Amino acid sequence: MLFSGRSHPELAQRIAEKLGIQVGDVSLRSFASGETYCRYEESIRGADLFIVQTSSPPVDQHLMELLIMVDAAKLASAKRITAVLPLFPYSRQDKKSRPREPITAKLVAEMIQSAGADRVLTMDLHAGQVQGFFEVPVDHMTALPMLAQYFRDLGLPEELVAVAPDTGRTRLASKFAEMIGGDLAVLQKDRPAHNVAHITNVIGDVDGKCAVMTDDMVDTAGTLVAGAQFLKERGAKKVYACATHGIFSPPAIERIEESPLDSVVVTDTVPIDPLTKPERVTVLTVADILAETIHNVFADDSVSAIFGDMNALF
Repeated sequence: MLFSGRSHPELAQRIAEKLGIQVGDVSLRSFASGETYCRYEESIRGADLFIVQTSSPPVDQHLMELLIMVDAAKLASAKRITAVLPLFPYSRQDKKSRPREPITAKLVAEMIQSAGADRVLTMDLHAGQVQGFFEVPVDHMTALPMLAQYFRDLGLPEELVAVAPDTGRTRLASKFAEMIGGDLAVLQKDRPAHNVAHITNVIGDVDGKCAVMTDDMVDTAGTLVAGAQFLKERGAKKVYACATHGIFSPPAIERIEESPLDSVVVTDTVPIDPLTKPERVTVLTVADILAETIHNVFADDSVSAIFGDMNALF
């Protein structure tokens, strides 16, 4: 049985259609005080339950809603509860970068487990160690092959080069370069503050080539825009960008529209308003990937086989 929180019901509907089932009936509403109410409107006793809830704004409210849905399912005697988190909340807070900081991704993992989740499905984590914060199985999926296929299908005449936005994403960009049949380049950047990026150098040749920057998410688009400007200055003919999670926090849309980026390709792990989406932003659906993974988990088949054992790209 598949149920959806209020974070991204459209994605849950697309997944259900791929699976040939209906999204389950659950009542979710907020009281005047802001507290969340949940009740499953059909029996889920003995069910293999999948709850789709992504990390879209308001993140804290949607996280709390997921915990309440998991707890309600546990008390209603669901046989197995799987939290399907296309974008894992707080995944960037996976370590202590400075003294007196929390490791919030670990806190979220413990909360999901304490609520009663038996399994977690997620996509393109910011860092692989987040899987180690769980004591329950975590199935990690990736949209990278789908993004690579998109650029291969474009048939671009220029020589391609995959560009890592920083040294920490070099391994992922190297795999992406193999997938698109291009070279590899790495940007070096400084972060003087949160959501602020300053590009200092590029390792690799981008002159006269079509550069494709790849990352796990686009938040305020500061890194993408700064990288695109730097790559154009270094002679790149075209600059594309792709990422799994298109968060697009303000002022991301304005930055992309004013940037030298030729195109930005993201997926629908987070809902994107088609009315405010710039023309140069392309959205691909991950419903097929999620549906196939959910089916394999339900049938006790291999999940890594879906990706040819290429779903651990850290």
